Amino acid sequence: MNAIMTNPEAVVILIGSFLVMLAMGVEILYGLGFSAILTIAFLGLPMTSVFQTMITDISNTSLMAIPFFILMGEFMSFGGLSDRLVDLADACVGWMRGGLAMVNCVDSMFFGGISGSPVADCASLGPIVIPMMEKQGYSKEFSTAITMASSINGMIIPPSHNMVMYAVTAGGVSIAALYMGGIIAGIVLGVCLMVYCYIMAVRHNFPYGTKFSIRHVGKALYHSVTGIIAMLIVVGGVFAGIMTATEAAAAAAIYCGIVAFFVTRQAKVKDLGGIFKRTLKQTATVLFLASCATAFSWVVTYLRIPQAISASLLGLTDNKYVILLIINLILLVMGCFMNTASIILITVPIFLPIVKAFGMHPVQFGIMMVMNLGIGLLTPPVGTVLFVGSSISGLPLEKCAKAILPPLVAMLLALLLVTVIPGITMFLPSLFNFV
Repeated sequence: MNAIMTNPEAVVILIGSFLVMLAMGVEILYGLGFSAILTIAFLGLPMTSVFQTMITDISNTSLMAIPFFILMGEFMSFGGLSDRLVDLADACVGWMRGGLAMVNCVDSMFFGGISGSPVADCASLGPIVIPMMEKQGYSKEFSTAITMASSINGMIIPPSHNMVMYAVTAGGVSIAALYMGGIIAGIVLGVCLMVYCYIMAVRHNFPYGTKFSIRHVGKALYHSVTGIIAMLIVVGGVFAGIMTATEAAAAAAIYCGIVAFFVTRQAKVKDLGGIFKRTLKQTATVLFLASCATAFSWVVTYLRIPQAISASLLGLTDNKYVILLIINLILLVMGCFMNTASIILITVPIFLPIVKAFGMHPVQFGIMMVMNLGIGLLTPPVGTVLFVGSSISGLPLEKCAKAILPPLVAMLLALLLVTVIPGITMFLPSLFNFV
């Protein structure tokens, strides 16, 4: 391994300083930047080349889709879409045993296909669904856990700004192919969670929901059509080749703003300041993180760390599935301590060449990675969705962390299926000739 690395001492400085700063409570983005600068100074390399790389990489036009997706989610949250999606999900699956728990899973699939954000999903749907479930006899712990777990579909079912980040980092990966690959993968995750809900419903004698009615389905579908159109603008525009992901995100954000202010009329002019402030703050955080992670990744590549890790993994075994299991475990552990954008920017240059050597398509790996990182949002100490779920439900964080463990088993099963069955992620992209 040392023979592959150009400078083992620099590797110790890079990784060691980053871990020390994390332990000191320094923000990840600052830790990435400072550790890269320290290592570059130790190596005696010109700083200007690194800073030029940082600026060039975040100037990628594909990253412009991210602020538009964030703005789109903000408009839909203020536009009152959440309760309409809950009603549509209730009409479709509420009649089953444990129907309201099923509704929770399905409405997250609907909302995830519009907002693209697990945090927005949990924050918007949680205050509606959790109290409803409690009134029907579900425990607060179970209600909160399934709300948090199902919200992860916001990262997988398109649109997803995390997939845009992956596509830009991986280079040459079609965003449309990733979006198509995420559709079936998201459904698989939703079905696994619904099976878990059914098992729990039978075990704890949870109630049936409302009686199935075609009329109810039609009425709910009619009221939800504005949200469905938003999803079709993004997904349909990209799939049809009419718009790029950035153009589709911008068009959908404008459409959602019109819906929120002039159709549902639930968003008010006074809300605009907060909407744009949150959008700008999240966008600035993502782009600053991307630039710092770019510097870190530049040093990682210069030191040939990816080649060293690849050689080490391949030295352990030549079994494809064992390697994929190890990569999944590494990503899951990293997800406990780092945010999603950081992990994507740091690990894609390291792991993508390894999985490609075993014949895994970058689209399949991208979906596998995003699903991994979604699970990381549910695990302490950096589990954003876990914090949101605790805040909404009023449960202490430790109770939320304990309650999320059973649904995590279902989610890990979905992750395993996506990892070992290429058809789940590659069927639609292949069918429409995107790969």
